[in-house]
Amino acid sequence: MRRLLLPVLAAALALTGCTTGEGSAVDVNNGGEFRFEAGTPRGQVIPPDERATAPEFSGTLLEGEPFSSDELDGDVAVLNFWGSWCPPCRVESPQFQEVYAEVRDRGVQFLGINVKDDQQLARAFEDRQGIEFPSVSDPRGEVALAFRDYPANAIPSTIVLDREGRVAAVYTAEVAQQDLRDVVDLVLAEGD
Repeated sequence: MRRLLLPVLAAALALTGCTTGEGSAVDVNNGGEFRFEAGTPRGQVIPPDERATAPEFSGTLLEGEPFSSDELDGDVAVLNFWGSWCPPCRVESPQFQEVYAEVRDRGVQFLGINVKDDQQLARAFEDRQGIEFPSVSDPRGEVALAFRDYPANAIPSTIVLDREGRVAAVYTAEVAQQDLRDVVDLVLAEGD
């Protein structure tokens, strides 16, 4: 029985991925488990008649100003849950900045949700990556918890909201730049 158990345990460890960026779990800052996710799935685009209204949230931007999700009303919104401690975020963030620069004048807002991070490290990360869109500081993961049905506990995660504030698409891993462009264009076209 013991001989059979060891190969099964080894296979289970191999499947769960033990390295950063390969689906490994990390307990960051004493509370809440957040997983690194690898790969670039196309995500889940939700048909308009099946969409649920996104939860309301508020917080403080990394620059110190207050923020409320009401500020997203009427626009397509891309919410990206990230952390400076997240290796896939280093790849994804500059690509998000490029897409943001392309669509910000078309009624699309980008908002980072910086999860389980030190504010100084988060701001340094944004500076290094050249990120121009705002980020809410979420050191205790409270905003991420508000989106637990989608789930935003996989870092990075991205949630796209339509103009009515409903969840239109969910990605629970790094998003390919073209996939992000495609879903933003799709949701923008719904209002035309």
